[in-house]
Amino acid sequence: MKTKLCQILAVEKSVKSKTRDVLTKTYHIFQKPDLFAGMSRKYRAKEDGVNVETFPEEYKKIQKDASVLLKQDISKALSDLFDVVATKDVANCDAKADVVVGGQTLLPQVPVTFLLFLEKELVNLHTEVSKVPTLPATENWKWDSNQNCYVTSPTETYKTKKTLKTLVKYAATEQHPAQTETYSEDVVTGTWSKIEFSSALPAEDQKNLLNKIEDLQRAVKFAREEANSREITQVKVGEKVFAYLFAK
Repeated sequence: MKTKLCQILAVEKSVKSKTRDVLTKTYHIFQKPDLFAGMSRKYRAKEDGVNVETFPEEYKKIQKDASVLLKQDISKALSDLFDVVATKDVANCDAKADVVVGGQTLLPQVPVTFLLFLEKELVNLHTEVSKVPTLPATENWKWDSNQNCYVTSPTETYKTKKTLKTLVKYAATEQHPAQTETYSEDVVTGTWSKIEFSSALPAEDQKNLLNKIEDLQRAVKFAREEANSREITQVKVGEKVFAYLFAK
């Protein structure tokens, strides 16, 4: 019978959950031997007579059958799971699709398992690239092949030194001495010429790279959906496994 891989993937989780429930339930039942034991007990007096003591018959019914639990509950649950997983794994070997970006086939016939891996890794790559340092927009940067990095044009700033000077507020007279005040003044002693270096990315380069990653992410997702939508053949292996296990 034909089906689609995406349909198998959709039911796999529920089948696994159901199987775990069945196995857990039967596992706990198997640890209660009393459920698998029964008995019948009748009392027969040694002699007959009116005054002979009698006892009612005792009977305990078997509540669980180990063979039924194994051959019906467990084998049915595991058979369904084996069939689903086998169908998925066999289909994964054949489920392939092209990764097409901008109308061009970048990766031809990629298996769906790798597409899932690639989809996850591209998310991580996008996060990494979004944190790459970029050149500060406050400066004009140019590539310097000699320095093998980006550089700015030289900027000059003055180097100053504080120098104490005396201000004569009132000149000396015959009656009074001169009144003066000491103050400091910044005197230019030279100039600093500064060039900044950076190995960060231009913001436009980072933006373009992120856009390309996003385009590739969309292409990979589309390819995965296409691969998962291809028709596959259901595989039946569970019955064979348990037919072998319970063969006399």
